[in-house]
Amino acid sequence: MPPSSSSRSVFEIGKYMASLLRIEPGISSSTRSPSVAPPKPLLIATPSAAGEFPILVFLHGYLLYNSFYSQFILHIASHGFIVVAPQLYTAAGPDTSEEIKAAAAITDWLADGLQSVLPEHVQPCLSKLGLAGHSRGGKAAFALALGLVTGGTSTSSSLKFSALMGIDPVDGMGKGKQTPPPVLTYVPRSFNLDMGVLVVGSGLGQVKRNPLFPPCAPKGVNHEDFFNECRPPAFYFVVKDYGHADMLDDDTKGIRGKATYCLCKNGKSREPMRRFVAGIVVAFMRAYLEGNAADLTAIGDGSQVPPVQLQTIDFLI
Repeated sequence: MPPSSSSRSVFEIGKYMASLLRIEPGISSSTRSPSVAPPKPLLIATPSAAGEFPILVFLHGYLLYNSFYSQFILHIASHGFIVVAPQLYTAAGPDTSEEIKAAAAITDWLADGLQSVLPEHVQPCLSKLGLAGHSRGGKAAFALALGLVTGGTSTSSSLKFSALMGIDPVDGMGKGKQTPPPVLTYVPRSFNLDMGVLVVGSGLGQVKRNPLFPPCAPKGVNHEDFFNECRPPAFYFVVKDYGHADMLDDDTKGIRGKATYCLCKNGKSREPMRRFVAGIVVAFMRAYLEGNAADLTAIGDGSQVPPVQLQTIDFLI
């Protein structure tokens, strides 16, 4: 079992070499049969070393490709975590119900299917499971954890999430314009979640890039509102001078990739924001999946310095 922490900063690449695996549904191989093929295409970031590692299921943002998060999930994997990032859809309307159900199906698949697609020397620790999402994926992650479209439970299997992370989550176009199913109730501390919660916000997310387009994380349905409904234990960080898409890869190609530069108000570069978000996710998962809160505490009290300026830090303990 790898150690739960190291002398390296969580904001730097960790001690493990990490690699990406692309897994398509319904494809058989010498190590995988159709019966355990995933329900959706997957991008998996995994440590290359032998060991047993906790798991993070990560849900992408609206109309984005999971590959746009490659540098982000590799950073997390380098600290000793297996990150499973499904491609939930390539086209979608306002209703998120189907992608929430797809995320539940992928989580159910982990028990029987994940080991079969990993290198033999890499073992997933199914009892240490986290859930995270960015933007609309953050909404979907909260909805899945709350059981909004899955009958009151997050999954139909015995697997249980122990940590939930919303990265600049967005519940629609604005207050009163939530996309179905609505997650926010606007009742403080109303989320009934039996796990620790991390909410990360971008300071520029609620700022319009130009008059023709709405902000990417509008006030009234963004990180502030999600945190207001969280119960303890919950942790909240807002990054100053960075935008909604600044955690993505440095170079996101294609029409959708180019749109991430022109639709959202952005910071000067993506690397600092990406390093911060990956690092705070690592620190949070070490605390709530591995029982070591040293990094999370150090970031909160300022003894571990992040690569960005934080405009808000709030802990509900």
